[in-house]
Amino acid sequence: MLIGLAATLAALAVAASPADQAAHFTVLALAVVVGFYVISHVSHALHTPLMSQTNAISGIILVGGMLQIGSANPVVTTLAVLASAVASINIFGGFLVTHRMLGMFRRGPADVSEAQVTPVIRASDTGADEGSRR
Repeated sequence: MLIGLAATLAALAVAASPADQAAHFTVLALAVVVGFYVISHVSHALHTPLMSQTNAISGIILVGGMLQIGSANPVVTTLAVLASAVASINIFGGFLVTHRMLGMFRRGPADVSEAQVTPVIRASDTGADEGSRR
């Protein structure tokens, strides 16, 4: 029901807008549909590169939003603040998830057994260094 309501509102917005704006709305709608299908069919091995790509896009959105925050138009300023906040959340979340994923590949103290540790042999342990001390 919510999707139908959103589609009706979008159709009304397109009908009330100028012809060049209708073309922009059409491109936006197609981009949303194509993006949904592309991202939902990505294999699990490609999620990390995809996440780093979306972090880069969010960084561009954040820079653009920060440049528009000082606008004289209050609608533009409000949208810029909203876009900057959402992009910041996405960037922070992406870095947090990436940090946790990289943590899975690190060896901790519990992962290293006694057999894997290379013993350190000092010259004083072998007695070879005694002649040089005298």
